[in-house]
Amino acid sequence: MTPPSHSRPGLTELRCPSGEQGQATAFLTVLVIALLLLAGLVLDGGTALAARTRALDAAQSAARAGAQRLDLPLYRTTGQLRLDPGQAVRTAQDFLAAAGVPGQVTATTAAVTVTTHTDRPTQLLQLVGVHTLRATGTATAAPTTPGNQP
Repeated sequence: MTPPSHSRPGLTELRCPSGEQGQATAFLTVLVIALLLLAGLVLDGGTALAARTRALDAAQSAARAGAQRLDLPLYRTTGQLRLDPGQAVRTAQDFLAAAGVPGQVTATTAAVTVTTHTDRPTQLLQLVGVHTLRATGTATAAPTTPGNQP
């Protein structure tokens, strides 16, 4: 009896032409790196969008809080809406401190402007040297009464 053959009829052995060994490996490596970068953009892009939303939300809320600090004696005597800039700045800064968001506050007698910054560490983009993403939010608020809203 003849021992069974390990080769099947009709199949031939494939060999790479000289100089083409490793071409598939290089292609696969580039493809994996490209997919990791794409995943990094999606994941860290979502993180950046969330950070921008948080920065803008904090700026808007702090500006609204500051815009509530009216010059009360003037309002009570004349009905004129005018901010107390010092109190408006302090109130907005206190709000930012309580929220844990750094920012700058400016105020005039007409409006409060707040600019906030948040930094978020990246997750996958660290592989290409991007370690943090900075988001900025800016908002301005002015005092209003129910009768003079825009």
